[in-house]
Amino acid sequence: MTGDSPAPAGYIGGRMNAGNHSESRTAAAPAAGEELVRGILDGVSAGPRSRTEEKKLIEDILRFRSGEVRVVVLGGGTGLSTVVGGESKLPEWTRRPFVGLKEVFSRLTAVVVTTDDGGSTGKLLRELPMIGIGDLRKCFLSLVRAENLRRRWKLDDRGVSDLVRVLSGIFNYRFPEPGADRRVFREPCRAVPRQLRAACPEELAADLASLTGYLSPRGEGPTVKPEGHCLGNLLLTAAVFRAAGRSDRPPSNTAIRKGVDRLARLAGVDPGALHAATATPGQLKFRYSNGVEVYGQYKSARARRGCPVERVTAEFIRRPAVPRAVLEAVRRADLIVYAPGSLYTSMIPLLQIRPLAAAVRANRRALKILAANFWIQEGETDISPRGPAQGFLVSDLIESYNRTIPGGVSGLFDTVLSAGLDRVPARILRNYALEGKVPIHLDRRRVEAMGFRPVEAPLFPPPRPGQSSAIHHDPVNFALAVRTLYYLRPVLDPVSGKPPRPARRPSGPRRRLPLPAGIPLCRYREEMAAALRGKRFQPKELREMMIDLAWENRDILPGHFSGFRGVRLVGGRDWKRSTEWDNVLGYFDPADRELKIHRRLFRHPERLREDLLIALGESLLGRYLERRRWPRPPFTPDPSSRCYEIRLRPEGRRECFLSDRQLHRYLRLARMVPDPKNRLVYRITVNDREGFLPPGLLFGLLYAWYLDDACGSLMDYEMALLRWPEEALMPYQVQERRRKQDLVTFFREEVFRH
Repeated sequence: MTGDSPAPAGYIGGRMNAGNHSESRTAAAPAAGEELVRGILDGVSAGPRSRTEEKKLIEDILRFRSGEVRVVVLGGGTGLSTVVGGESKLPEWTRRPFVGLKEVFSRLTAVVVTTDDGGSTGKLLRELPMIGIGDLRKCFLSLVRAENLRRRWKLDDRGVSDLVRVLSGIFNYRFPEPGADRRVFREPCRAVPRQLRAACPEELAADLASLTGYLSPRGEGPTVKPEGHCLGNLLLTAAVFRAAGRSDRPPSNTAIRKGVDRLARLAGVDPGALHAATATPGQLKFRYSNGVEVYGQYKSARARRGCPVERVTAEFIRRPAVPRAVLEAVRRADLIVYAPGSLYTSMIPLLQIRPLAAAVRANRRALKILAANFWIQEGETDISPRGPAQGFLVSDLIESYNRTIPGGVSGLFDTVLSAGLDRVPARILRNYALEGKVPIHLDRRRVEAMGFRPVEAPLFPPPRPGQSSAIHHDPVNFALAVRTLYYLRPVLDPVSGKPPRPARRPSGPRRRLPLPAGIPLCRYREEMAAALRGKRFQPKELREMMIDLAWENRDILPGHFSGFRGVRLVGGRDWKRSTEWDNVLGYFDPADRELKIHRRLFRHPERLREDLLIALGESLLGRYLERRRWPRPPFTPDPSSRCYEIRLRPEGRRECFLSDRQLHRYLRLARMVPDPKNRLVYRITVNDREGFLPPGLLFGLLYAWYLDDACGSLMDYEMALLRWPEEALMPYQVQERRRKQDLVTFFREEVFRH
């Protein structure tokens, strides 16, 4: 923001002319509102003022009519829906649905991230060529307006209240898995209690039923089984594909806009208020500080890799196209707000869409506000890049933007809005700490030095008698804080600091999706299913589990399935895996080229999947061994030492995924020492009391650990040195750390080919 930026419309002689704007319909309780505004005034420099002048200024801000201010809100998930209109999936939302930015700024456009791949959205992505639609659904109901419902369905206040409860029940209904009630699928109004169904207009009920009917076996669209799905996701999917007129390719921006707007008219949302950031399907790739690089947003939330995220990259099947309406809204915006939300899965992916980021930078007159998160998020911001013992700060959020967005943070935002957590009672913070929730504190001086204006405000809900105190963004307080900052914009002093220089992108070849450009994620699943064709699975359920495992770990290449002929559960006397070195209950048997899984794991799906990944990893080495044995150590007379020796098959008889060069490189990284006279022979000498992982088992464990942080207890010990910088280690530890870093690089570049 520049110091000579033009004043907003209606600004006259240091005061806002309220008559030029439509009346805001939502305000905080007067006392609470005054306190919030006063807190912001105390934290920003708006010139000297007397107590009388301050009181008059606060009154002007609270009376400011902001209906004509053009606002764009960017984000995804819970954070975006909360600030635009309250979190609609919560039961209490129906008691206070008309709050937030949508009520203070009636000319509002919400732009939503599209790279989610978990839950119901992930199930849809497996079956259909589409974007991740879950964040659109989360924001959809939050944009419902009372006047739209009154006008569309001719309702009084009681009717509006009842219909909001109906819409909430329908869009948030989740079909059980298994055992989905097909009656609800045929008639979505059955998702709400019988006594509420009468509040649903017949035309609305019929239109919703026609959408789910479109996805039924007898419908005109693609068939989708409802099990495990959120009904709101199915309604949006049907509306979009019906607008597209076909389901064999991703719907266009136009089709998504038409589908969303059709539902919007039915549900009381302003048509054109909600947009997907792009219609181009894509996914997220996470790079961790230990060198691991993997695909998948949902997986990143589950993995606990013990090291910070270094960067995230949104990769699309082709250059992402941004809707013209979105670019126009950003170009004309008076106010651009980045909603609080997941740093690496909601906000950064949006700004990696170059046309969108370019449009934000090109708008030099808008006030641009970054809303900081309250709490760290496990798997994303639980570990600071400055070190595992450091807490995650607001400046770390900014540096993460700067590191991962092309061009850095310059021109993207100028003000950082953070919650004043110092005003939260200590007992509440203590209770949150017991749940593992740690606040993200505002380090004001560092943020100012970066060139941004830090602003603190009590953005959490006011305490209510008889209710538990929860610390989350309150839509009323958030909207009032944003409105206050917009009002004060002409008199705010510029910040003298300079934004950090953007991080240089790593050199090297451009990284790609696992499949050729132009192929959505559902095609990847089809490719993996085709790679398993002709293989034996006993029992047959293991085949579907294998396909699902590949889809959840989309770094797996179709070629990784070429080394085995089948998968079989075995147990008892048929279990031939030696337990001398490990207790892993899954392995690759080179004799019959089968993956063998112990029968007892069939009752433990998570462990079964983990050991199945280990066995799959071992199969990549194939029949690489001619023999293995334990001869007497040839180089030492120490009787407590043992020598493990392997002899490789000639290259033409290995049936190995790795090339000859790659195999020899891996064996050296696995601490195997080549025989100086015979390049097919490798040895390692170990003490009787020393642990040792044979190269085949190590390969399988590393494969599973790299993909999904599986075998955490085993491999965390093996790879723990990667969590420490070299300057904190002893010289021999530095050497071992470098070897393990080279192992990670080998798997990233040679095995998964990133």
